[in-house]
Amino acid sequence: MDTPFDSARTSAYDDVRRPAPRALATEAVHAGREDLARQGLHAPPIDLSTTYPSYDSRAEAARIDAFATDGAELDGPPVYGRLGNPTVARFETALARLEGTEAAVAFASGMAALSAVLLVRSAMGLRHVVAVRPLYGCSDHLLTAGLLGSEVTWTDPAGIADALRPDTGLVMVESPANPTLAEVDLRAVAHACGSVPLLADNTFATPVLQRPAEQGARLVLHSATKYLGGHGDVMAGVVACDEELAGRLRQVRFATGGVLHPLAGYMLLRGLSTLPVRVRAASATAADLAARLAADPRVARVHYPRIGGAMVAFEVHGDPHAVIGGVRLITPAVSLGSVDTLIQHPASISHRIVDAEDRRGAGVSDRLLRMSVGLEDVEDLWADLDAALGQPPSESLEVKGLHEAMS
Repeated sequence: MDTPFDSARTSAYDDVRRPAPRALATEAVHAGREDLARQGLHAPPIDLSTTYPSYDSRAEAARIDAFATDGAELDGPPVYGRLGNPTVARFETALARLEGTEAAVAFASGMAALSAVLLVRSAMGLRHVVAVRPLYGCSDHLLTAGLLGSEVTWTDPAGIADALRPDTGLVMVESPANPTLAEVDLRAVAHACGSVPLLADNTFATPVLQRPAEQGARLVLHSATKYLGGHGDVMAGVVACDEELAGRLRQVRFATGGVLHPLAGYMLLRGLSTLPVRVRAASATAADLAARLAADPRVARVHYPRIGGAMVAFEVHGDPHAVIGGVRLITPAVSLGSVDTLIQHPASISHRIVDAEDRRGAGVSDRLLRMSVGLEDVEDLWADLDAALGQPPSESLEVKGLHEAMS
């Protein structure tokens, strides 16, 4: 007889009937966990095994041959940790459900996930990528430097159709974009792609605010390190897509070893359960702060997406580095999507790897600050920002003039 743990291990790989359509908040709590109550479990088990026993080597060989053919999830219990893990599979099931795709494939980081996509397309002889700036700085660098043999054409959304070539394997956009929060019409972009798959980086929006697959994107990329984990303590990436592409991604993951650790998979599944609550609460605070910053004479410009969200970018009249050095409650750090508020200077950190001219051309000015709003009280956050921003320009000039007159 199977133990509850054995059943949990195999259930993630079995063809379990999907439940009827449910609200996002309900899916966030229950997706990937439907089998637990039947096993007398409440919390998902964490399977830390790297290998699994099997007394039928002929059957194992047949299953491995089947995986080599199309990358489909193994039928039956796992074989080896690099081929798949039941705890990680629960997270993948849940994320696919939230994004409205057939499947999802998790990786050790967001960059590992993007690398796998590029390798899949390159292996098919489709090395060319059409991309719209801005993207996350390391994504930009990976494409521009051609580190995986890819060639990129940068364009604006209106130029995508003209930039396509016979060897174009991918069109990539990020909306809202990192760090300017610029948005693109995903449905229009998907139409311009024709038969070329559109990859939409949905890290900033999350499926709480938009589901790119419903607008024509064939691949949806997340740095799961951010909102999906939500607490700044797990690093991961994931691609939600159709089963055909998922199979190829699994094969690349197996070959390159960019697997997600089971403990990270468990933490991500737990993070998804509170994703809608966290995103909506942080978004309300972010919208409030964006309005205050827009009315502040010390701020030259505020960037805030039409769809909302917990990210705010703003350009200051004064020294952005002084703001970074002046915060006390807000954490001056890279990354985003945590329960605490983070602020950073993209031109110095996240996008420094991008050529300065390209960076500024994409709207990433040297005075731009990017803030990931957390779950603190809005008045406490504003008090910290107010102090860090310093004196208004007019007040500073008046004080300077007074000092000069008295000297």
